[in-house]
Amino acid sequence: MIRLEYRNAQGDVLACAEHAQEALLCIDGVYAEGDMIRVTCDECTHLVARMDAALEAGEVYLPEGVMTWRVPFGEHRLAYSPVAFEGNRHIVSVRKMTEKELACRRNLACNPSDLRGDTDFYPHCTANVETRNESVFAARNVIDGCRHNISHGEWPYQSWGIGAREDAWCLLDFGREVDVDEMALTLRADFPHDAYWVSGHVVLSDGAEIAYDLQKTGDRQFISLGKHTVRWMRLERMQKSDDPSAFPALIEWEVFGAEKA
Repeated sequence: MIRLEYRNAQGDVLACAEHAQEALLCIDGVYAEGDMIRVTCDECTHLVARMDAALEAGEVYLPEGVMTWRVPFGEHRLAYSPVAFEGNRHIVSVRKMTEKELACRRNLACNPSDLRGDTDFYPHCTANVETRNESVFAARNVIDGCRHNISHGEWPYQSWGIGAREDAWCLLDFGREVDVDEMALTLRADFPHDAYWVSGHVVLSDGAEIAYDLQKTGDRQFISLGKHTVRWMRLERMQKSDDPSAFPALIEWEVFGAEKA
């Protein structure tokens, strides 16, 4: 059984819906700061969640069968479509993934529902720096499924910005072990405002480290990983180009593979 609850900052349940396979919740009212959606599921950890009509649906993994999703508010909304979370009616849908979906090779990183800060659901992205601590430069932006990259700042050009730090890293946690074989990086390409990285390393939780080269392009750049079973991956030691700009940034990080065999 999947249960959706819309709760206010005090924890009061204002609306709910439940279903054995797919729960559909319609919320009447304007969101207030501190509102949240709580998802619970019995004997089911892999779900497809769509948390707003203006968000894409995406896979989420709930290791404890619970997903606590805080409605983005204030400055946090700048990384989302301007119509997201607005108005006096909202919809949320959550369904179980099928066995066929779970068996497929796919982008295991994509999670439009990811939030900044601690979460109880995955995939989840964190970093040691986010430019000026602004939501439009947060690590979670690189797994939101949006690859528009010819500008920078507010949606749809949200990215991971490193504030010119040379020791910047970004970590992607899948929440469980998965089999991976390839990744793709989409750089922000607001040239000449942007610089770009010419190389970097990805560290895998199984102990492997893979060096890669990058080009000055806005296209996806695919990097072979070989066969690895990992819980997490970390981008680090990224070398900036000699462009006069101090602002390389990452738009999207895709990781291809399947559930652990």
